[in-house]
Amino acid sequence: MKRRIFRYLKHVGLTFLLILAILIPVGIYHGAQLSYGHNNARINLNGEGPYVFYQSDSVLQAYYIRGNKDEGFYLDTTQYQHNEPIPAQVFFPLDSTYFNFTINAKFTSPESVYSDDQQIIAISDIESGFKTFRDFLIHNKVIDEGLNWIFGKNHLVLNGDFVDRGFSTTQVLWFIYKLEQQAKAQGGTVHFILGNHELKNMYGDYQASALKYTFVASILGKTQADLLGKKSVLGRWLSSKNVMELINGNLFVHGGLHPDLADMDLNIEQINRYLRSTYYTAPYPKVQANETEMLISSAKGICWYRGYFKEDLEQANVESLLNTFNAERIIVGHTLQHKVKSFYEDKVIGIDVKHAKDYHKNWPQFGSEGLLIKDNNCFRLLEDGEKVDL
Repeated sequence: MKRRIFRYLKHVGLTFLLILAILIPVGIYHGAQLSYGHNNARINLNGEGPYVFYQSDSVLQAYYIRGNKDEGFYLDTTQYQHNEPIPAQVFFPLDSTYFNFTINAKFTSPESVYSDDQQIIAISDIESGFKTFRDFLIHNKVIDEGLNWIFGKNHLVLNGDFVDRGFSTTQVLWFIYKLEQQAKAQGGTVHFILGNHELKNMYGDYQASALKYTFVASILGKTQADLLGKKSVLGRWLSSKNVMELINGNLFVHGGLHPDLADMDLNIEQINRYLRSTYYTAPYPKVQANETEMLISSAKGICWYRGYFKEDLEQANVESLLNTFNAERIIVGHTLQHKVKSFYEDKVIGIDVKHAKDYHKNWPQFGSEGLLIKDNNCFRLLEDGEKVDL
């Protein structure tokens, strides 16, 4: 009897190990990771900010959170006139570093089309990972150790989803804002292309946001909808951004372009202008909707579409839309890849990869990657600065 039980347990154990041997590689292939080593600095709110809001058309109020959970929190608050530069400092608890910059609360929307002979570096789906983002830019000589722009007149493209799934959303957004100002002063350009997660936060979907930001909103005496809302400086800044830009013949969008878009007879600027008017509108289909409803659809919309990787598209489908927008190739994030990779005879490049997280480790650990376009040649950029032919 004991031998029979032992034999049974042995078979069960071997079956279980066999299932694990199959499931683990499959899970890794689809991006699954085991997280461990969570750092408590992720819930350190002392110095968190700034959170800047329009009190009226002429007055802004900047808040920093001070204190801790044990002794309590309070707000360090300063008022400014709307045309007055606002000095700002952003603190990063993980390594107790900070950066300084100045906020100018007047925003204009960027151009939709750019043409020059400058280099392009693109990275996507950072998902609130300030350290990973910062270190990638340092190692690839976009910024120096002091976090200052050294990329000259070149282009840095941030291809959406720089928020959510992490504890450094505020740090990442202000860092982009800072680099944008520094690049402009040197004749360079930071292009922040919005992804579906930026849009989610603007229209009130916080399912993927860290619980930290619920606490932040509570301490500020606001709702989470206010943090990137129409009365916040960061919200107005985000709402000025585009969802697609053509840079030296390279079309950047977060999700992709559905084939039906070719029938809409809209140019890039018209699409951007329309979608900017919808950023605070949830993408739910409406009865008797017109054709522009497709642009905000969570299935077919530019910030959401995954058809290059999830549908059986033909080469002609891809090239038709590239011809429509006078583009040589399209660069997308949104759909996870094992590495920066080209598809459809190099007409589509996917750059969404698994980046390291700020406050915990993952197994297996994947390295960050980006894309370099130089003299119309494309390269994978690795997190240590190495350049690899695509």
